[in-house]
Amino acid sequence: CSRLAALATTVTLASCSAAPQAQPGANTAPSAVSTTTAAYANAADTTATSTSTTAATAAAAQAFMDTLSSEQKATLVGSFSDNDRTTTWSNFPVTFVERAGLNLNDLDDEQRTAAMKVLDALLNDAAYKRVTDIMASDEYLHEHSSSTEDSLGQYYIAFWGEPDASGEWALQFGGHHLGLNATLAPDGTVTFAPTHFGEQPAEWTDDNGNDVQALGSMYQAAFDFYNSLDESQKAKLYTGEQVANMVCAPGSTCDFPTGTGIKGSELNEQQKQLLLALISQWTSLTDDASNNATLQPIAATIDDTYVNWSGATVYDMTQGSGIYFQISGPRAYIEFASQQGSAGADVPG
Repeated sequence: CSRLAALATTVTLASCSAAPQAQPGANTAPSAVSTTTAAYANAADTTATSTSTTAATAAAAQAFMDTLSSEQKATLVGSFSDNDRTTTWSNFPVTFVERAGLNLNDLDDEQRTAAMKVLDALLNDAAYKRVTDIMASDEYLHEHSSSTEDSLGQYYIAFWGEPDASGEWALQFGGHHLGLNATLAPDGTVTFAPTHFGEQPAEWTDDNGNDVQALGSMYQAAFDFYNSLDESQKAKLYTGEQVANMVCAPGSTCDFPTGTGIKGSELNEQQKQLLLALISQWTSLTDDASNNATLQPIAATIDDTYVNWSGATVYDMTQGSGIYFQISGPRAYIEFASQQGSAGADVPG
């Protein structure tokens, strides 16, 4: 498919379910609009990429492999041409859906540190923090919930193709509420598709008293866009109070729907920038050059991109029934769904 596919499920009070329902979103978070507006402006002017990130990621991947046994390497690396590589991931715990690659819990401290350095080389600071916050949230869930599921807090890393700065290969990293799929090309381009970010709980306090909201910037960007619309635009966007179910489930194939909700051509320039700022939450995960190269064709087709929304219309964690939105266009497909329905892993938040 020529479109960038990004699946996002926010999970607050309960584990993922086959028929997701509503749950209030996170509270306040720093706005992503000021930074991504600049990215949108830059994306209209350039498709240039930088090979520094892909080279550094390949080097970090090779350094990680140097810490492994031959057996571990064989488990870590699959064929880039494997047709299953974009579906061997899930938002479910690792005991529910088997993952490819190596479980971080099966690595020693040196190997685990080297594995995380691969992510650190690939992702920008904000994206790396999001990933580690999701992991920390799942560990918090493991330690504080009533669940007896011991796979919470477990994550896998896999390579598809041999990591090489001069060749194409893919990195897969994920576990409960996280499915990161990055394809690295020799020209420096990085494509994050399909990719899933989730969280449970939506907000919690760590041992140092810090408030953790792994997807807070996504909620903020979504409501920045929603609140920019006038009443007639909201009427076209909004599909009802009941939070819609996700159309394209993580780990599956999908015929992406199009043409539902408000069309990009019906937005003014500021609203288009806010929509691109929201899309950037899934596309701007690495260096600026690659981010801009990814966003440019999305920006060029924004007039033919549709958005729909259901559920809460007020950004308030203490009320409402959660949100769902879908962004569907020639070069991007994103779903964001709040869920509830206990699978035995409940914590406040």
